Amino acid sequence: MSQVRVRFAPSPTGSFHLGSARTALFNWLYARHTGGTFILRVEDTDGERNTPEALNVLLQGMRWLGLVWDEGPEVGGDFGPYFQSQRKAIYDEYLQKLWDAGRVYEKDGAVFFKLEGERYSEYDEYLKMEVEKVRTEPQTIDDAVRGQVVRAEERDFVIVRSNGKPVFHLVNVVDDISMGITHVIRGEDHLSNTTKHCELFNAFGAPLPKFAHIPMILNSNGPGKMSKRGDGVHVEDYERRHFLPHGLVNFLVLLGWNAKDDQELFTLKELIEKFDLPGIQKGNARFDEKKLAHINTEQIRRLPLAEFLEMALPVLGEAEIQLDDPVYAEQVLALCQEKTRSLAELPEFVAYFFDESFAFDDKAGERIFKKGEPLDRLAEVETALAGVKAWDADSINQAFADLAAAQGQEKPFAWFPITRFAVSGIGAGPDLIPMLSIMGKDRVLTRMEAFLARYPEGE
Repeated sequence: MSQVRVRFAPSPTGSFHLGSARTALFNWLYARHTGGTFILRVEDTDGERNTPEALNVLLQGMRWLGLVWDEGPEVGGDFGPYFQSQRKAIYDEYLQKLWDAGRVYEKDGAVFFKLEGERYSEYDEYLKMEVEKVRTEPQTIDDAVRGQVVRAEERDFVIVRSNGKPVFHLVNVVDDISMGITHVIRGEDHLSNTTKHCELFNAFGAPLPKFAHIPMILNSNGPGKMSKRGDGVHVEDYERRHFLPHGLVNFLVLLGWNAKDDQELFTLKELIEKFDLPGIQKGNARFDEKKLAHINTEQIRRLPLAEFLEMALPVLGEAEIQLDDPVYAEQVLALCQEKTRSLAELPEFVAYFFDESFAFDDKAGERIFKKGEPLDRLAEVETALAGVKAWDADSINQAFADLAAAQGQEKPFAWFPITRFAVSGIGAGPDLIPMLSIMGKDRVLTRMEAFLARYPEGE
């Protein structure tokens, strides 16, 4: 078993942001790639915002994405509790170590961490008072993404507020030390905190973890950091819209990481095999909804049929599409999988297979009726198909070929648009011949007859 121990430490506030999901994913993939341990640690000390409902949103989102944790809430482990609100005794113990070492002092009710280094007085021209400023020797942070980052902490900093609550810097470092975290993979916005954290690690005599600060995610249409509010920025938005979980995972991993080649579509096994810290980019990533939709579509098409059916059938059920014949439903979905753009659009895409009261697309009809004599062509198709005895794709295809030959045409494509429109109401969809074969002779001929009846005397 690998000694790698990584953690995802969110603060559940009611939604699961895509940026947080990407951080969780990078940690999860690194743990799986190295055979290490992935820990979920909940920063729930904000009593007003951290609610049980918010925690459920987080846990549900993690499970939906497949980011199952090895230690943490509802799983347990040897390094708990895994909620910061339950770890006060541990924080008190570590704080006492700093008191014993003379590394803290109290001022105005708050506890400050005392930096070691040169101290001098600085005259402030604006406040007309002398203040003490602290400067430590510059630290070189060995970051797996950023390389050698040189920074210095310049002032003592608060680690316990005047209300007695420890601040993020202290609890974060104490948790990492006490849980044996070996790699800290987190957003670039935390890089400014790292010197403080290194000072605390050193004060506790603990080895530094390996840091990897991953790039920010920018808005799709601007230079700013991706919004934390609105539609399309939370995991639950995509679960509600029936995105494929792995489609979202595949997209998220590309926000700041690549496999050093042109590959963009991955199986989960491939992601685990290829993901490593050197593949994380320094440059900021840009959120692209169109690319996400494309990846989601391609991953749907790659699904084994059994998995596609497992995901698709509940979506059709929610849309109240009657699936009375399971064999027929499976044939329809197998045919449509290759053409399906998303599970959310699937009910509309396949509705005409199951409902005789399907609507007709007026724009598609206008295009079809501008060319030739579509009603005459449909009548010819109806006659040709009525004579098909063995109703299968080969026989239907042969009937179209014979019809074209009888009309002096090399190919039967001129009869395809009106045939599709008459039996489906739309101008595009799955391949026509297999579609007609699956729909069955009676359904196809009945729909053709009904369509022709709408235009008496060819009107």
